[in-house]
Amino acid sequence: MDSKTLAIISYITIIGWVAALVLDKEKDPLVRFHLRQSLALIILGFICAFIPFLNLILWIVPFVFWIMGLISAIQGQQKPLPLIGEPAQKWFANL
Repeated sequence: MDSKTLAIISYITIIGWVAALVLDKEKDPLVRFHLRQSLALIILGFICAFIPFLNLILWIVPFVFWIMGLISAIQGQQKPLPLIGEPAQKWFANL
């Protein structure tokens, strides 16, 4: 698979994230960038799931970020997500 396709797959559920991680044998920078971004979104989603009184409102933010990341992957760009994009690149640099 090409790097753009793997970058897109990384945003499609946790299974897609794992598949993109395993299939990226060349460690392409575009794929690794989007793997880190989508991992940050997965973690943000889990955090939002455990805040019961604001659950519905807080799910809007990860959903909008997910759309932004997916569009960036479709366009083949390495555009960091607002608020979590830059920290995700630092936190998950070894990915």
